[in-house]
Amino acid sequence: MMKTRRDFLKTVGASAPAIVSASVLGTSARAAASERTTFGVIGVGGRGFADMEAFLKMSDTQVVAVCDVDTLHYGKNAGRQGRAWGRDAAKLTVDMHYEKAGDKSYKGCDTYSDYRELCARDDIDAIVVATPDHWHALATLEALGKGKDVYCEKPVTHFFAEGQAVYREVAKREAIFQVGSQQRSSANFHQGVELVINGLIGKIKEVKVGLPKGHNEPDGDPAITDPPEHLDYDFWTGPSPMLPYTRARNHWSWRWHRAYGGGQLMDWIGHHNDINHWGLGMDKSGPISVETTGWSWPETDVYNSPVDYEVLAEYAGGIQVSIGSVNPMGTKWIGENGWVYVNRGKIEASNPAWLEKGFKAGDKTAYQSTDHHRNFLDGVKTRKECICPAETGHRSITPGHLAYVSNDLGRKLKWDAAKEEIIGDAEAQEKLMSLPYRAPWKLA
Repeated sequence: MMKTRRDFLKTVGASAPAIVSASVLGTSARAAASERTTFGVIGVGGRGFADMEAFLKMSDTQVVAVCDVDTLHYGKNAGRQGRAWGRDAAKLTVDMHYEKAGDKSYKGCDTYSDYRELCARDDIDAIVVATPDHWHALATLEALGKGKDVYCEKPVTHFFAEGQAVYREVAKREAIFQVGSQQRSSANFHQGVELVINGLIGKIKEVKVGLPKGHNEPDGDPAITDPPEHLDYDFWTGPSPMLPYTRARNHWSWRWHRAYGGGQLMDWIGHHNDINHWGLGMDKSGPISVETTGWSWPETDVYNSPVDYEVLAEYAGGIQVSIGSVNPMGTKWIGENGWVYVNRGKIEASNPAWLEKGFKAGDKTAYQSTDHHRNFLDGVKTRKECICPAETGHRSITPGHLAYVSNDLGRKLKWDAAKEEIIGDAEAQEKLMSLPYRAPWKLA
């Protein structure tokens, strides 16, 4: 049996030659076809397009296949307004990119409506999973099972048990995996984390993690209608309950209903709490207790995720963490000797001298990445673990999974992070591990 390029890379392991990026060679440089990493993209809505185009810009990749259950759509926009997404639009974008580049090695971009057919291709090295949350685990596990490396959008999975299955499968197969928590590859977040891990703020007492408020009204047209002909709504629904179709609960806006996403809590916890965990050194750990307070619910019945919400988590050493819409967006660590706050495009500190150019926080350094997509590609080539691997992404959203169980049952939960089990509450543990899939779908 002929060895694949992936088999070769795993054989050479750490001795693989250094990869010179296109940014070093210049934009006109293009790797030979045999040296490129081939990509397939599952889910080509707004986020999937962003990921796809990020990899298209790299000279040592080639996108060869896209998959979506919708041929052509415009997100939550009515009619043919705004940018077109879906598999036909994605194929056209890829074709036009390589035509403009004059890439004679390009043989075309194939389209699929069933992700399993794309994953079965032997000529694909890596797969992007940018579907709605309720499809993340099934698509990812299919890709891993076919020997692919995976870049999966956050939150890494819809259900807690799916997250465990994914990170354990990644470890078993020694796959390269990147969660799309791209803030880890931004300079200000990296700077903030290094200030914290080097102890400049002293012993950490509390952390404020700010996430957006939920939606109180329909985010789009709430009318119940037949699904559009260009959308395979049954396949789109997949393992989730078959709810009546409405534009306000489909493209983009699906995330505000717990059948498909986890509201703003789960949509953003993989960003700002991910940074919190990084600073606390909790990438492979978690809280010791979780409870909820101040949750309010939308006036519309189109959604069922909270509008206002706060998650109170305690971590080892008495660190009190508040996660939710009650806090300013971003992450703020508060210690005995000061504080550090980071958000997208912003960093502040109790001591402005810490933020001056050239200031060295200390000897401890955080994993360095300046480009989240490039970090994944370099991992595929060298087999070095990415900046946000599967278990890290799973652990950063675990307080959100626990919060929903705590709120549903109306009680505080004690958590054993080492065993990943709720302590002394069998009902809560069963609820946490539940996988309410619609037949015939099941976790592999």
